[in-house]
Formats: sequence, C-alpha cells, structure tokens
Amino acid sequence: MIELIIGDDGVPRCSWGDSPEIYRTYHDEEWGRPVDDDRVLFEKLCLEGFQAGLSWLTILKRREGFRAAFHGFEIERVAEMGDGDVERLLQDTSIIRHRGKIESTINNARRAQEVADELGSLGALVWSYEPQAGGPILEAHTAESTALSKELKKRGFSFVGPTTAYAFMQAMGIVNDHLADCHAWVAVDRARAGFVRPT
Repeated sequence: MIELIIGDDGVPRCSWGDSPEIYRTYHDEEWGRPVDDDRVLFEKLCLEGFQAGLSWLTILKRREGFRAAFHGFEIERVAEMGDGDVERLLQDTSIIRHRGKIESTINNARRAQEVADELGSLGALVWSYEPQAGGPILEAHTAESTALSKELKKRGFSFVGPTTAYAFMQAMGIVNDHLADCHAWVAVDRARAGFVRPT
C-alpha cells in the first residue's frame, strides 16, 4: 500500500520514494517527469523488463552498469549487438545476468528501430496510449497499459507485459501517479501540462 510519508527533511512523499537516498533522488527528480527522448524511453522500457521479479532498487543500483553494458542504450548500437555480446554480458556482474532479458534488450532495440522508421519515433507510439483523464491510479496495470503491452508484443517486443508497461508509463510521465499530496505531484503535473507530446 502506497501512503504519504513525511521525510526527515520535512517533505511529503510517496512512501516508496523516501529512502534509501537513491530512491529519494529518483522519486523527487525523475519518476513521473514526461519524457519524449527515444533513448531514455528505450532505456526505461528495457530496465523495467530487467526488473521483472526483482525490486526496482536492485535495478537502480545497477543502472550505470546497464548503461555501460548497453552502450548508453543508444538504440542503433544495441541493435547491432549479437551472440558474442550476449555471452560477454552473461559474465558481467554489474548487470542482471539473465540471458532472456539480455537477448530481449537487443531484440527490443531492433523493434524500436522499426517503430521509429514507421512512426517517426518510439515516443510517438508509447505516448499514443496516454490515458485521457484521471489522477493517480496506483494499480499494477490499466486498460491503457494492457493495450500498450499488446501493441508492443504484436510488434515483436518482449518482456513488456501489462504490469511492466504500466510501470514504464508511470516512470516516463505518461501518467502522474504521485500521490496528490506528494510534493512532486504538482511539479510533475506542471511538466505534463507544458509537455509537447510526440506524434
């Protein structure tokens, strides 16, 4: 259950985002801020896939390792990776060494290229699933995340189930799921109001 908590700095936050410090920074400065940059969208989609079955804290602590392993999540460079890279990364202790998720990241880069070729950007696709109304949902998935998941799977993406898709939507600001009394809610709401959705 996500509740509001007053941190030791006197700031009200979503309870999950108060501690440790790496969570607080992520919650306060990143989570829910709208993003249209395809590299960032691709990174977060892949990291959410790696997170399946693990805690997000585990992923945050290894994020720099993931960035080094996957060329900063530059889609074109990841798409060029092959079997040798998979075998190398299975020995890399700075990331989660899961063959299926490593192979999925490379596959998803190739699928992201196809989306960009067709629609102009990955952002144009994922933002087309933005809900039209509402405040915090605080559910594991929604009708929109289920629809986005189905679309991504239809296009050949993997490790993109409805729950993963919704966590991605929350993180990338496609929805604002900060609690209404969380200090970040207003900042995220303003950022979303001024954000130009990719089309």
